[in-house]
Amino acid sequence: MKTLRLILGDQLNLEHSWFQQKDDTVYYLMAEVRQETDYVKHHIQKVTAFFLAMRNFAEKLQQNEHQVRYYKISDLDNLHDFEKLIQNEIARLNITHFEYQLPDEYRLDEQLKRICQTIGISSIACDTEHFYTERTELGRFFQGKKQLLMESFYRMMRKKHHVLMAGEQPLGNQWNFDHDNRKKYKGEVPVPKAKAFSKTVTDVVAEIQKAGVITFGTIDPNNFVWPTSRAECLEQLQYFCHELLPHFGTYEDAMHTTEPHLFHSRLSFAMNAKMLSPKEVIDSVVQHFYQNQDRITLAQVEGFVRQILGWREYVRGIYWKEMPHYAQMNALENHEPLPDMYWTGKTKMNCMHQALRQSLNDAYAHHIQRLMVIGNFSLLTQRHPDAVDAWYLGVYIDAIEWVELPNTRGMSQYADGGILATKPYVSSGSYIQKMSNYCDSCHYKVKDKFGDNACPFNSLYWNFLDDKKAHFQNNQRMAMMLSLLQKMKPEELFQHKQRAAQIIENPDAF
Repeated sequence: MKTLRLILGDQLNLEHSWFQQKDDTVYYLMAEVRQETDYVKHHIQKVTAFFLAMRNFAEKLQQNEHQVRYYKISDLDNLHDFEKLIQNEIARLNITHFEYQLPDEYRLDEQLKRICQTIGISSIACDTEHFYTERTELGRFFQGKKQLLMESFYRMMRKKHHVLMAGEQPLGNQWNFDHDNRKKYKGEVPVPKAKAFSKTVTDVVAEIQKAGVITFGTIDPNNFVWPTSRAECLEQLQYFCHELLPHFGTYEDAMHTTEPHLFHSRLSFAMNAKMLSPKEVIDSVVQHFYQNQDRITLAQVEGFVRQILGWREYVRGIYWKEMPHYAQMNALENHEPLPDMYWTGKTKMNCMHQALRQSLNDAYAHHIQRLMVIGNFSLLTQRHPDAVDAWYLGVYIDAIEWVELPNTRGMSQYADGGILATKPYVSSGSYIQKMSNYCDSCHYKVKDKFGDNACPFNSLYWNFLDDKKAHFQNNQRMAMMLSLLQKMKPEELFQHKQRAAQIIENPDAF
């Protein structure tokens, strides 16, 4: 029996049981296909990173004497469609059995199910052996419950996997140190220089361009900094533990004009491509904490563990519980298109300029820049969640639909009507001032309520509450702000709504 195994671009797990022993009857198929580069417009660094990581992975398999058929984007015999490629390999090699690892995107899951029905040979889907949870575990955990509270899921995960636990109790007798993770960065401690791998990728970029793949964003092809092999990803992990973890939690929500990455690990691409597993990342971080408690507090490491063991597994569970209808939800009925600034970074609002420019230049921004600056503005100006989804999915190097969609459509845009978040994450300019130095050098004045120099977020916030108040009338977490809205003088609300209408209609002018 000859077996063909498909490996997708985000399934680069060298530790998978598939690869633990050589088998001359097993053939592996990997391909850079237009099907995947074109379903949404991607950042050039994202496409480059995935191609490099896939090529490194295939080379490693070949070094370990596995049989690999790899199609580059530029290969003339590349059919650019998984179904055609699989059928071609089956015929070429006289394959009698087909296997694939469960995809993490719904569209690919459906496509591979259909392919298995048409190829005329036996087939099986295997687990990726990556996540802590199975696809349906979150759904079973919350069965019969009205609210899908991440905190209760997170506590279950801590207990089940015995992470930062002292017996049955959380280490330090506290489950969550979120209140200790909200400090503004004012230069109190120096930020170590970001780990960079400085590779030349001119050939890959040229292949992508010659193939006609449409991308956006910028790239320095002579100095590509992202880790694209397991060895480099392990280096990045160790760098985070030794250099960044001691201050990660304290400043994880902070934003700064001259320190775009602060103490963030930038391991999300490594994990989402499965070059690193969440368990080995958490195990390394927790072990390093236990060995260095004289310089690393529990609040630093708990904040990191919560992001991976809690939030990352939680949003994946939401995705598989709610798809496919989740991708069409628009509970707040927002319909505005994205403004040009999302592609150019040009705006007089310094917070948006900083976050957009960083996204376009680096294919990366951390969670508060994504949520409370770009996402906040997108929701306050009532952009269509389809457009917001497509932009987030394309611009960020770590964005794969299972993690991007719940974070964007649910957490950021509240388009799911509260399945994931208990309230919309919106704010006036005061939150951005509290967590960043963006307002210090902005064209607008964050403390001004009215006038041409007033921060646009201030009027947009009150206009949003007024426009959408019917959606939130039974939401207890919105009651205080709706009460303040009701008490606002009519002439003040009118001024806010008048200016907000101007911003929503022509955001690129602000």
